[in-house]
Amino acid sequence: MKLNVTAKIFIGMALGIIVGYILNKTLSPEPIEKWSDYLNLLSVIFLRMIKMIIGPLVFSILTVGIAKLGDFKLVGRIGLKTLGYFYFATILSLITGLIAVNVLKPGSGMQGKLPAAGAATGVETKKMSLDNFFEHLIPESIFDALATNEILQIVVFAIFFGIATAAIGDKGKVIIKGLDSVAEVMFKVVGYVMEFAPYAVFGAVARVVAQKGLGILGDYLYLIICFFATLLFFIFAVLPAICLFAKVPYWKLLSYVKSAIFLSFGTASSEASMPMQIEKLKEYGVPERIVSFVLPLGYSFNLDGSMMYMTFATGFIAQAYGIDLSLGEQITMLLTLLITSKGIAGVPRASLVVIAGTMAMFDLPAEGLILLFAVDWLLDMGRSATSVAGNAVATAIVAKWEGELETA
Repeated sequence: MKLNVTAKIFIGMALGIIVGYILNKTLSPEPIEKWSDYLNLLSVIFLRMIKMIIGPLVFSILTVGIAKLGDFKLVGRIGLKTLGYFYFATILSLITGLIAVNVLKPGSGMQGKLPAAGAATGVETKKMSLDNFFEHLIPESIFDALATNEILQIVVFAIFFGIATAAIGDKGKVIIKGLDSVAEVMFKVVGYVMEFAPYAVFGAVARVVAQKGLGILGDYLYLIICFFATLLFFIFAVLPAICLFAKVPYWKLLSYVKSAIFLSFGTASSEASMPMQIEKLKEYGVPERIVSFVLPLGYSFNLDGSMMYMTFATGFIAQAYGIDLSLGEQITMLLTLLITSKGIAGVPRASLVVIAGTMAMFDLPAEGLILLFAVDWLLDMGRSATSVAGNAVATAIVAKWEGELETA
């Protein structure tokens, strides 16, 4: 019997845990570091191949989709609906994280494990501004955007290029035909690259287990349980409720994108599953032009897992230090994150950077961020997978609003 991608990814995760645990228990720190570097190569190779694909894939399918529309007003209408949903989902995510951290109180048992005062975090406290936002929105050069995988900039250029291609009429048809062929080639390449996905998952999981060991999970067990319970509540309660209201068959959608979710969980990268998710959403019944427009934007504007993490992690650190944030302060934090989180595309360790900035705003000890470092890799797996599920819902709902969702 031939195994599907989901089964192979699960096998990769399981073998990664076993191999990582054996290395952690049998080797001294120096050999572990050496083997971790070897294992990490599997993940690095896969993620680099994914990044190799994403730019040309997004540019070609989005340009073709918009050129075939040939209507600037229609593009604007879809764009407004998309951004409207993204802000709605962001508010829900932030509120979910805030309620969960207040109810579950994961930081209440951490007082004995606080880092030394003044300890360096290695995370730059960077204030997000309109300048940062537009730097990540408008490309200086499309070639630079493609080279650095600035997805949002590629989307902006593709919108202009697609509309202009449609505007020149018959002369633009040869461009559309050529880019259509490029898109087909890129999807073929996606198929080749995805064969390597289970090995990447194996390498990523084995590396972190070998380095950190499973024992560290015991010290942070309550935090891990609380955060994953929050993510599962969002995936299995909040998103189904949104889809029920929008009349989108959620469980069928989940069955189509589950492979993409597990891939992002295993690699701790929502970006890793984008090509696979594009294909699965098309199979589900979302038109290519909707998928190619909404999904890339979602990877910059609709990271539900990361949004929950920002409010949850900030509340966790405040609780660990016994600092009681008032309701007014928490609402202010939520509104601040609603704005600043939209400027984080392309920022390294973006979630931690925004959390550090939020902590500074409320005079929380900067070294408190160190509390998250030990298990951030595991929490990142969960929030990446949640963001993939959230973007699948966003794409399906926009297609439904446009009357173009073809699923039964």
